[in-house]
Amino acid sequence: MSYTTLRYDLTGAVATITLDRPDRMNALSPPLLAELARALDAAIADGARALILTGEGRAFCSGADLIGEDGQIGLPEDLGALLENYYEPVVKRLAELPIPIVTAMNGPAVGAGLSIALAGDIVIAARSAHLLLAFVNIGLVPDAGATWLVAKSVGRMKALEMALLGEKMSAEDALDAGLITRVVDDGEALAEAQKIAGRLATMPTRAIGMIRRQIASALTATLAETLAIERVNQQAAGRTSDFAEGVQAFIEKRKPIFQGK
Repeated sequence: MSYTTLRYDLTGAVATITLDRPDRMNALSPPLLAELARALDAAIADGARALILTGEGRAFCSGADLIGEDGQIGLPEDLGALLENYYEPVVKRLAELPIPIVTAMNGPAVGAGLSIALAGDIVIAARSAHLLLAFVNIGLVPDAGATWLVAKSVGRMKALEMALLGEKMSAEDALDAGLITRVVDDGEALAEAQKIAGRLATMPTRAIGMIRRQIASALTATLAETLAIERVNQQAAGRTSDFAEGVQAFIEKRKPIFQGK
């Protein structure tokens, strides 16, 4: 399968998707989002057990491409339809993936690019990278799940500060706020993501997929609802081959060899 706006690579059980429009700071366009959805499906079809998201060049993603190929405004009049047809399907697909996502934030993640970055379960940021809810600066509101992703991570007051003032948040401040997982030196984000994704790809994949959904549900569920979800997931996890292997390895005092089944 060929792509024009991104690169897709499968090494072992780790799939890597690289947004590849460096001349536009990897700005999001309908073609890119359509290809991203295809690449996510390809990763699952190819048997990937972990996914890395990153960007080419000096940015992770600068958000929606405001300039079209003809140099004119690149956004349609009906932004709701644009979100419904292109942005929301990708955000939902990322949330529903049965494998873990590691983001290598090699540079700035702005606007909807912030949403793509924070869709990762583990987000590694280069020290010079920053996050920016830039929407208010052009008279728009956060979209592509940015409102939920940020507010659920940092709380109401910090989310309002970020959304209302539209100011850059450094990687270090994002780490302190609980938005990202780790900060590494410039040029090392992808290598760190590869190390973590490689480890995740050897772990019990089905359990990890359920953990992803379980934690997302817990952010809005009651305790009783969460207990019910845990019970259903544990029942399913307890019937996997990986659970049987984990118990056997524990008894035999050896490292388990999980197959993701």
